[in-house]
Amino acid sequence: MKKAIAIGEAKTNLSKLIERAEHGEEVVIRRGPRPVAKIVAFEPPPEQPLFGALAGSIRIGENFDDPIPGFEPYTGEVSDPD
Repeated sequence: MKKAIAIGEAKTNLSKLIERAEHGEEVVIRRGPRPVAKIVAFEPPPEQPLFGALAGSIRIGENFDDPIPGFEPYTGEVSDPD
């Protein structure tokens, strides 16, 4: 870890410290001898798809909820022996 900066010095040089963080440096701030905070560059979260973005483009087949052959023991249904 690089040398931590006192809070008073950080207040005086905040713009410079932010610039350092923008260039990838992690700036540690201390209160007395103890590190208490860190300034780092902001990384936006990954873009999330909008809710409903696929509306109208997905179709459900007419047989979507038909029983699946061979699954009768799990569903309790009895299949027709046709």
